Amino acid sequence: MVSDPIADFLIALKNGSRARKSLVIAPYSKIKFEIAELLSKKGFIGMVAKKGKKKLFLEVGLLYNEKDPRITDVKKVSKSSRRIYKQAKEIYPYKSGKGLTVFSTPKGILEGSDARKQKVGGEVLFSIY
Repeated sequence: MVSDPIADFLIALKNGSRARKSLVIAPYSKIKFEIAELLSKKGFIGMVAKKGKKKLFLEVGLLYNEKDPRITDVKKVSKSSRRIYKQAKEIYPYKSGKGLTVFSTPKGILEGSDARKQKVGGEVLFSIY
């Protein structure tokens, strides 16, 4: 069985938002923590905390616009069976700039506009709106 921990994390955020939860708990990994910090900076989620002593996990606070969740849709672009890569000149805004495309680049996890400014491409991880 093939599992995708990043996709599981993103779907947990999306489902938690739709269920009007205030907090989502997920297993910890460095890449999930970096993704959560990026989403927090961009205003899609609230606080991000690493908890636990022996077994680490992430606590992520979810944000809402009045009653509507800030995360309405998540699309995993690269999958374990098919990786998608883009050069810096191929990166464009997602959903007219209201959404976000996240890349794994040699300079770390970057949002699309930041990757284009730094002129670095990479693997397209997911798009969020």
